[in-house]
Amino acid sequence: MSQPTIILGAGLIGVSTAYYLSSPSSSSSSQPGQNIHLIDPSPTLFTSASGFAAGFLSRSWFPAPLRALGELSFDLHTELAQKEGGREKWGWCKARSVSFVEDEDAEKERPEDWLMSDDWLAMGVSRAEAAKSELGWKKRSGPEWLRRARGREMRVLSGKVLTSYAGDPLRLSNFLLSECLSRGVHLHTSTHTLSVSCNSSGKIHGIRIRHANGTEADLPCSRLVITSGAWTPQVFTTLFPSSDVKLPITSLAGHSLLMRSSAWKRPQEGEETAAVFSTDPTGYFPEMFARVDGTIYLAGLNSSILPLPAAGKGKAQPHAESIDQLKATAEHLCGLSFASNEIEVVREALCFRPVTPKGIPIIARVPDARLGERARSGSVGGVFVAAEHGPWGISLSLGTGKVLSEMVEGRKVSADVRELGLQEREWKSKAKL
Repeated sequence: MSQPTIILGAGLIGVSTAYYLSSPSSSSSSQPGQNIHLIDPSPTLFTSASGFAAGFLSRSWFPAPLRALGELSFDLHTELAQKEGGREKWGWCKARSVSFVEDEDAEKERPEDWLMSDDWLAMGVSRAEAAKSELGWKKRSGPEWLRRARGREMRVLSGKVLTSYAGDPLRLSNFLLSECLSRGVHLHTSTHTLSVSCNSSGKIHGIRIRHANGTEADLPCSRLVITSGAWTPQVFTTLFPSSDVKLPITSLAGHSLLMRSSAWKRPQEGEETAAVFSTDPTGYFPEMFARVDGTIYLAGLNSSILPLPAAGKGKAQPHAESIDQLKATAEHLCGLSFASNEIEVVREALCFRPVTPKGIPIIARVPDARLGERARSGSVGGVFVAAEHGPWGISLSLGTGKVLSEMVEGRKVSADVRELGLQEREWKSKAKL
């Protein structure tokens, strides 16, 4: 019988971890799902990045520390979609990425240092541009819905690197959750974690939780996984208040629009969709993704100063001025009008993604010595953290879940993530090490 595992944060990465941990191929037990608990403070799941992100996947648009994980995750997305009918169930479809540039001279004036940057956000460029040295762009026509802008052919650059589009991450998240529940995984929503319980020798043996009705309970566990996205530092500090560790994770807010138009054709079976990376005249970097259901997703308007809402508050309210800016971008790039009902808004959204100064996620076991007083996992179990996937949370989700499940079970991991560990230089410590 495997040791009980509690996963704090039931977003796509938390659910992916439970999915692989409860997989029938797992060596943990014959019924591993019964020993897994997913806990989330929200009454409704997937109301941030896991539900409102683009769903764009890449196999090779990553800096060196992330390449092995990126390749693993891309392959797992492809394998899952082919096995489970991903096109029908969550809109998975192959895509070709294009970069649309209206001002070629401005493109030539960009400094070369952004080409090799690990953190595309810090350099103020799109993630397509940050990966441009890997792509080998070539001139090519863009998708039909983009060429409609200004009624003429546009200058579009396209790479030959294979990408794929996950479709709707909300539907993917719900599919994985359904699979987990069918295996016996326990789900606790509207539930807050209060503290860690330790025995007389200081070994972790459970956590105390509070339900929405105010009742409290103790759940046994020896293995604790924190996958709470931008809220991960708060969760860690709550459970380990005497730890000298401060996770360097902040939030990046992002607005998005999901749109529909009768002028846009749905891709036929076997056809690729398009992922378009562009530059808006107002100075930000919009990203547009065509989905197999005929909708187009538009995002790229990000902010690091919008405050992170309290955990468990549900869907964040989008800012009207940001939505208006996205609408103006859509009209500019597609040559259609909202006012004339040529484009319909299906959904407006605001989500918060976890980021770190280096732009590299943390996927690691927290050393026992850093957990604080009276908190040890002993020879069996441990405390694990996975957060700060930034704009790549959907793309890296399955790989992260797979690797985390292997870490928790003490097995050999499927991708080299040693550079994603908790290096001492990346921890803000209150104590002299």
